[in-house]
Amino acid sequence: MVRSSGSAARRQYWLVKSEPDAFGWHQQVASGVEPWTGVRNHMAKNNLKAMRVGDLAFFYHSGVGRAVVGVVEVARAAYPDPTAESGDWVCVDMRAVGPMPAAVSLAAMKADPALEGLALLRNSRLSVVAVSAAHWAHICKLGGWPG
Repeated sequence: MVRSSGSAARRQYWLVKSEPDAFGWHQQVASGVEPWTGVRNHMAKNNLKAMRVGDLAFFYHSGVGRAVVGVVEVARAAYPDPTAESGDWVCVDMRAVGPMPAAVSLAAMKADPALEGLALLRNSRLSVVAVSAAHWAHICKLGGWPG
């Protein structure tokens, strides 16, 4: 497992979604640090712009699997997305921190009253969402994540 380098006192938490057949957790691990490109929603873009180096995010498999499967860390703050043909789209670089010991499924999150208000559950189509510190801690507990 790679150690996180960010300060917990100022850290923000996020959830980023990826289709596992397009770019899955194993590819993130193999890449080490990878640009999080291709976001084409203005709300998600604003979330990318709000990320800071050291922030942590749940790596969520959408479509197939629908579960939190790992944790990544922002390694580089927002910069112009090289995959964008036009517009002011941005990306951040993400570094694999470690796998979630037990995947936390969407169904489990929906059924858990402690996760009421979780942005993923309110706006399931958004690919990058903020996660409160309380929700972060609870999902970590559900998945056996030591952080």
